[in-house]
Amino acid sequence: MPAMRSTGRTAEDAVPLGHIVGLVKAWVERCGWLWVEAQVIELRRRNAPTQFLTLRDTTSNVSAVITCTAGVLDAAGPLTQGTVVTARLTPRIYAERTQLTFECSEIRVAGEGQLLAHLEALKRKLAAEGLFDSLRKKRLPFLPHGIGLITGADSAAERDVLTNTKLRWPGVRFVVRHAAMQGPSCAADVMAGLAELDADASVDVIVIARGGGSLEDLLPFSDEGLVRAVSAAKTPVVSAIGHEQDAPILDLVADLRASTPTDAAKRIVPDVAEESRAVHDARRRLRRTLRGRLQIEQAWLDQMRSRPVIRNATAALQPHVERVNQARAWLRTCMVRRLDDEQRSLSHALARVQAMSPQATLRRGYAIATLDGGASLTSVAQVCDGAAVRVTLTDGALTTRVESIEQVAPATVRHER
Repeated sequence: MPAMRSTGRTAEDAVPLGHIVGLVKAWVERCGWLWVEAQVIELRRRNAPTQFLTLRDTTSNVSAVITCTAGVLDAAGPLTQGTVVTARLTPRIYAERTQLTFECSEIRVAGEGQLLAHLEALKRKLAAEGLFDSLRKKRLPFLPHGIGLITGADSAAERDVLTNTKLRWPGVRFVVRHAAMQGPSCAADVMAGLAELDADASVDVIVIARGGGSLEDLLPFSDEGLVRAVSAAKTPVVSAIGHEQDAPILDLVADLRASTPTDAAKRIVPDVAEESRAVHDARRRLRRTLRGRLQIEQAWLDQMRSRPVIRNATAALQPHVERVNQARAWLRTCMVRRLDDEQRSLSHALARVQAMSPQATLRRGYAIATLDGGASLTSVAQVCDGAAVRVTLTDGALTTRVESIEQVAPATVRHER
């Protein structure tokens, strides 16, 4: 910077501002790149090649604006406010505004943040495979005959699950398998217990329970092998890992997530007292409903019975009976009258027939004479003396012989003018 010292010391020897800013820019940018550790306090993505974020020192109140490309942010993984990172920065001077910025060429999540980024990448991978899909989750039985429990031996989680479950349903049966709940062998132990309980036909639901802990303590419950084993289990699995704020990947793939072991006890079996009250209430409502329905039906039946047609079923038929009786009387009268008319007609016809019959003539004193051959005798010329003649009277017949014949001259008829 000798040129800067030789000029600009007096008003008469002033130099242009741009020249001074250029000298500062050249001096700053000769520093080159360096790695720094800081915390992301502001990150806003935009649709532009250059992205901006603000980093703050983790031990002091010092912050700086950082520029980078979208590719650098994507390569770093999911970054959120509060994430601690290490970044390779190159200082730059923005000459137009004489503003100091840092150009970032690489970002890495540091410490716990790196672990969280790894877990987030695993979540995205498993989610893309559909392991967290709600359609894959199995429903828990209302009242399981057997409950499998995987937890630490003599742990508070084991006592919480057993005690609270038996308080809710005293007759419940547990099949307990102890396993390491943290450390290198945790995931393998839990998978072994899960496989054994899943093969037990008497177990209807499996609970994996553990108390709270740090991220490192709960890391085995985000193991990819354990997560896939839970997803492949045929028996419904309940995850009761840690407390409400703890969220290992096992919670996402389990068929049911319980916030605590105590909450798991409440979710896997019903409360016998509540169920008894519910049954009692249901019976009371059913009884009230039936009583109300019977009252409605009884009122309807009473109304039906009060109707005249129900009190006297023949009342509605009485007018028809009267009309039938009238019709029968009228028919009887007509038949008698018709029979009388026919009887009179028959009597008159019979009288006429009888009047015209030979029998009636015989009753008036006449007789019918026939010859032996049956021929009617109508003239004296038909017989001779001694001939046999049959005479038919009204009450019988006589056979006679002709002793004499007397012929009568035919009567003459006078025609008067």
